[in-house]
Amino acid sequence: MKKTASLFSLLLIVSVFSDSSDAFDGPLQVRNQFPLFLNVNAPYLESASLQDSFAASLLHSSIYLVDNSSEWDIGLDMEITELNFRFSKSINNFIELGVEVPIRSFNSGFVDGFLDSYHDTFGFPDYGRSERPNNDFLYKVKRNGTAVVSGESGRIAFGDIKLAIKKSLLTGDPSISIKGEIEFPSGDSKTGCGNGSIDTGVGLLMDKKIGEAWKTYLNLGVVFPGDLKGHERVHLRDYLYGGAAIEAALWKTVSLLGQIFIQGSPFPETDIDAVDRTAVLLSFGGRYHIGNSSFELSLTEDPNTSGSPDVTLNVTFKQSF
Repeated sequence: MKKTASLFSLLLIVSVFSDSSDAFDGPLQVRNQFPLFLNVNAPYLESASLQDSFAASLLHSSIYLVDNSSEWDIGLDMEITELNFRFSKSINNFIELGVEVPIRSFNSGFVDGFLDSYHDTFGFPDYGRSERPNNDFLYKVKRNGTAVVSGESGRIAFGDIKLAIKKSLLTGDPSISIKGEIEFPSGDSKTGCGNGSIDTGVGLLMDKKIGEAWKTYLNLGVVFPGDLKGHERVHLRDYLYGGAAIEAALWKTVSLLGQIFIQGSPFPETDIDAVDRTAVLLSFGGRYHIGNSSFELSLTEDPNTSGSPDVTLNVTFKQSF
């Protein structure tokens, strides 16, 4: 919380002494990369405004969770790299249609040594990561001794493809929209690249400016997942999600952003806290605009150490039309 307060204080000081701008472009293009939740219609925070745009996001996450209960045995020690393409088209400023195509790979990775040094230097807990060899791949989920998901290291595959529709309810300031989504089982659910079922969701989005240099974004929604159809079938639960972002347009070409995202667990009770508890993602980053294009860089951490990666790095290119 001290880090968060310090960063927002810095943003406030800098924005006061900077030129204002209208270069607002919505929240950071970050979603929860936790493997058990990633394929369950994982949502982004986004703007309520309708857009014509294309975005390509490259996300890299480090995940570690090795734990078990009387029923579940979950072993996650990996890094996930995902290239995500998102296209949105506004039709007569009435509705927005969108499509999202993810390509991802699970790997043993390369950052374990750095994370060990980072945890040791600052005295942060390592979640037991030091008990396993560095950069050693593990992706096994079992229920009652039977495999549910068995991930493969180094494989590059499509994830579940998502279609979306957004409708404006109120334009101006504030602006409010409602969004519906449907995710199709195009990814391999047995290796953790997909869910194996159709997932749906609905969300309410709101944007509100605060002065000339600040803009806030609020999202609240619910996801209705189908069953996970891996080696064994697992019934998943509906879950709520929500979040808030703030964008400070410091100059005509630069903005800084901070956001928080919260979601419930779609899994049945596992008696493993890191899966059952509410997931929280805290992200900070910046965006640089060049005409109708922008480049975004952000870092995401997991302050609740549950249901989310240890750290996620995001780089996004976006072209508006």
